[in-house]
Amino acid sequence: MRKALIVGVDYYEHIGALRGCVNDAHDVNSVLERHSDGTVNFSNPKLLTSTGPASPLDRHQLKESVRELFRDPAEIALFYFSGHGYLEDTGGFLCASDSRSGDDGLSLTEVMTLANQSPATNKVIILDSCHSGAAATNAMGAPQADIRDGVTILSASTAEQYAMESGGTGVFTNLFVDALNGAAANLVGEITPGSVYAHIDQSLGPWQQRPVFKTNVRSFVSLRHSQPPIALTDLQQLATIFPAPDFQLQLDPSYEPERSAEQVQDASIPAPDPANTATFKILQNYVKVNLVRPVGAPHMYHAAMESKVCELTALGEHYWKLINGRLI
Repeated sequence: MRKALIVGVDYYEHIGALRGCVNDAHDVNSVLERHSDGTVNFSNPKLLTSTGPASPLDRHQLKESVRELFRDPAEIALFYFSGHGYLEDTGGFLCASDSRSGDDGLSLTEVMTLANQSPATNKVIILDSCHSGAAATNAMGAPQADIRDGVTILSASTAEQYAMESGGTGVFTNLFVDALNGAAANLVGEITPGSVYAHIDQSLGPWQQRPVFKTNVRSFVSLRHSQPPIALTDLQQLATIFPAPDFQLQLDPSYEPERSAEQVQDASIPAPDPANTATFKILQNYVKVNLVRPVGAPHMYHAAMESKVCELTALGEHYWKLINGRLI
């Protein structure tokens, strides 16, 4: 069972309204609900949004929804919040529609308590709000020791920073959705909290808001499965084509199926071999995802026609070890 609570609050009765949080929540809900192949990922995520006076989201409803999310022994319980955040000397808060002063919102300490006590295997907290980096930080600004096993926090900014919007959507959430849509996927299509953070971190400059990542896990759970950039059956052939990670594969013109008119007439150039050209097609796919590189030639075509070799990159050696160890 994979549960998700997705919250977006634009309407506030007593403090300034926001514009993009509800849009953000809908975007996150849409990308999390299904994998890229259309199969169910998070079944029926609970979506709570507040767009105006007719749909307020008060603190009690927000807290009870978070409590319900973390109540069950799910494989993963994911909480996403987009809205106002508040920070004072007693800690950070997520502001509901009825907040008057900020410190009357749902405290991040309460969120952490509910997550830490949850029987769910993986608890993932994603916060796109100002000062959201205060999660799992005590009132004096020091990290809490009690981020229990299975808890991961990804926030839009540090405790001291504001979370920015651009074009009607949060900068952080826009990158988060981009990551889930495949920008943070590995070569088998898995997208983890760690790869999402890496994508967001690399996309934001040093003078922009800085995302914060805190976790206590033995291994990352996959948040979504994207279409992999290379077929799994082709990827698994890596350890067959290259019998050792430092092996250099000798190429020759029989690997390259394309010929110029002059090359066809040249008897010294061997004709394409169907088995070799099939392998060469896979090798070219490896090059596209940085698993293989030609040695002493600018492109694989030249490596084949000039009878040079190709070899695994550092990333290729990493995946070779995974495949050889039956981890993929």
